Amino acid sequence: MPVPPAIEVRPSRQHKYGPTALWTPANGLTILRIALTPVVMALISERRLDLPTFVLWFLMCCTDGVDGYLARRHGSTSSGAFLDPLADKFLVLGGMSVLVYKHVFFWPFVVIIAVREVAMSFYRSLIGRRGISLPARRSAKIKTFVQQCSVGFAVMPWVGFHADWVGRALLLVATVLTVSTGTQYLLDARRAPRLRVVPASRAA
Repeated sequence: MPVPPAIEVRPSRQHKYGPTALWTPANGLTILRIALTPVVMALISERRLDLPTFVLWFLMCCTDGVDGYLARRHGSTSSGAFLDPLADKFLVLGGMSVLVYKHVFFWPFVVIIAVREVAMSFYRSLIGRRGISLPARRSAKIKTFVQQCSVGFAVMPWVGFHADWVGRALLLVATVLTVSTGTQYLLDARRAPRLRVVPASRAA
């Protein structure tokens, strides 16, 4: 009777960093994004329709996906789960605030977005003390992407001052998505005690 070939069992990949680690590549990139946000705000304020401003904004938004990849590769951390969405909100709200100051964006829409983001961060902090974390919805990721695009199109040099309606239209879509995702999370909160405790999400 033939002997079946031996099956090689490979050990599962161990993450390099534990859940309580602070100085990780993902967190380093996130902290760099937070530190560079005032620079982006200054460039938008002083130069706005300028290729370096748009390129820096684009790269800053892209790092959101990069630090998420690094976190999955090296191990997610509780500090990263807090810092990553904070960096996203700081970047987006900072860019939008400057565009309100320059009379490009309508302030009521930006205020609605800011109130929702701050309220959601406060809410997640409260339920986090109970050991509960709501999984991030795909719609929340889309919301963040549209928010970033609204600022991106507003500072894109090829769009020009005569096409401000593109950024404003995306701002309106972002506002609708922001309110709708916030409502979804409020509905999820009613089921929060029955939710399985999971690692904190990196998007809200």
